[in-house]
Amino acid sequence: MKTQFPNYRNITDILRLNRFIVLAVVIACLLTSAMAIWTVLRLNRQMMGSAFAVNTDGTVIPLKLVSQKENLAVEALAHLELFHRYFYGIDDSNYEKNLEKALWLGNASVDNVYRQKKADGVYNRLLQYSLVQKIISMDTELDLSKEPYGFRTETVFEIDRGSVTDRYQLITTGNLIRVDRNFPNNTHGLLITDFFENSLRKIEDEP
Repeated sequence: MKTQFPNYRNITDILRLNRFIVLAVVIACLLTSAMAIWTVLRLNRQMMGSAFAVNTDGTVIPLKLVSQKENLAVEALAHLELFHRYFYGIDDSNYEKNLEKALWLGNASVDNVYRQKKADGVYNRLLQYSLVQKIISMDTELDLSKEPYGFRTETVFEIDRGSVTDRYQLITTGNLIRVDRNFPNNTHGLLITDFFENSLRKIEDEP
């Protein structure tokens, strides 16, 4: 009786075919992964130049972002205006709430000025005489060439003492640094540092 041996040539061909299939699958997976990564990166670059808002009817509206420099200038001015209005635009009914909001916009240097004013009895006089401190105008100079961003703000405010109203000019300086946005306490993502009241003078009425 003659013994039948397997066809080794057919086995070799099958192994080669299996190896080719495995290599083809691996290469296809690598190409698919690379294509997916490239697509995600391309979409991310496109999304960085756009923002989206939801309309009242639920539709999504694409919005183009302004350049980072222009956006920084707008937000820095808005941040400083908001801080000065909270910190200096106070009366006996809102000073605690306004000062709490102002302290979110600056670091310990702002808190130090607040504590000094409190120790000097500024807020006690506000309550005792029902004073109203009202911001009239603000003018800010910014240096956005490098971080921290320096600022100088000239604030004109009035103090209403009932029958008498006095007007003052206050010069404040400091720096701004970037921080994480905190809604609703610090929506601009900026923080005032090195805050200092440089000068305060009473504006005399012109004759």
